Amino acid sequence: MIQEAIVLYGVLGFLAVRFVLAAALAPYGARRISLQTLAVGAGVGLALALGYLFQTTGLLFTSPTNSGLITGLFVVFASLADRLFFGVRSSRRVLVAVALSLFGMILLAGSGPDGVNRGDVLTLLCVAALGLHIALLSRYAAGYNALEFAFVQMLAVALVFGVAWPFFEPVAFPPREVWPALVATGLVASAGAFWMQTFVQQRIPAAQTAVILTTEPVFAALFGYWLASDRLIALQVFGAALIISALLLYEVAPLLRVKQRSKKRKETCHNEKC
Repeated sequence: MIQEAIVLYGVLGFLAVRFVLAAALAPYGARRISLQTLAVGAGVGLALALGYLFQTTGLLFTSPTNSGLITGLFVVFASLADRLFFGVRSSRRVLVAVALSLFGMILLAGSGPDGVNRGDVLTLLCVAALGLHIALLSRYAAGYNALEFAFVQMLAVALVFGVAWPFFEPVAFPPREVWPALVATGLVASAGAFWMQTFVQQRIPAAQTAVILTTEPVFAALFGYWLASDRLIALQVFGAALIISALLLYEVAPLLRVKQRSKKRKETCHNEKC
């Protein structure tokens, strides 16, 4: 759906309208947001804009399945960005996850009929930008209201693409054929998904959240197979499995280990009648 929309309407125009729709749903007026929130949120939003630009442009040259599987690696690359920009040391587990994910991406992209293509490379740049975005969020967003901060980021992305749009593509009202993709990505996948994620993460443990986020590439592959008729050969399936394994190793394994230790402490405490 997105591929057809950006071919018909253009990448910058599609992204500009998408994030205008997303920002329009925000419940906060500009008068309630401080100048500091605007400045910091806009700066973090620039990394998000780069991520969406690379990802959406990449869809012109690669399959939705490849795009979804590779994009899922942003949770791994966030640790690399933390180390590169903020000096946070990466554990051995993170390095193993990075190695697994990169090898899986090589198999996924290089084993296709056309080998590695521009779309896969652009999507990898998207992963780097989204990893930086996560690192910036963890560094700067803690002192701000989460919903206001997210609104400022969406608004910043809309402004970036809106300003760039006239210089690179003809400006026109979206045709009727593009609106289903704009509504699905702007109102549902951007604004709606954010509000839903915020609501759910306030009510379920982090381990469950990590498991849910790790299934994103799996659903990308399933919907690519179902809706876009994407088909993977055996080596690509193995590469996809390595990518998902890297995400499980990075996100889920340490949280399950902590949960297990906590359970053992409770059992020990109970036996000793703490």
